[in-house]
Amino acid sequence: MPNIKSASKRLRQSHKRRDRNRTVRSEIRTRTKSLLHTESPEEAETAYRKVASMLDTAARKGIVSKQAAARRKSRLARYVRGLSD
Repeated sequence: MPNIKSASKRLRQSHKRRDRNRTVRSEIRTRTKSLLHTESPEEAETAYRKVASMLDTAARKGIVSKQAAARRKSRLARYVRGLSD
C-alpha cells in the first residue's frame, strides 16, 4: 500500500478506471461475437453500427488505441459486406 496520500488517491483512481475500461472492452467483445453469429445481412448491419460506435467511443476515451479500433471496424465491415453477397 502507498505511504503517500497522493499515491493512494492515484491507486483508487486507477482501480476505478480499470474496472470501467474492463466493462467497456467486455461489452465490445460481446457485441462483436453477437455480430459474427448473426445470419441475416440486415441484423449484421445494425449490429455493426452499434459495434463501430462503441469502438469509436472507446478509441476517443483511450480504452482502445485508434489504430486497433480502425482495424477491427475494417475487418467487421468486410465481414458484413461478405454476408450480403
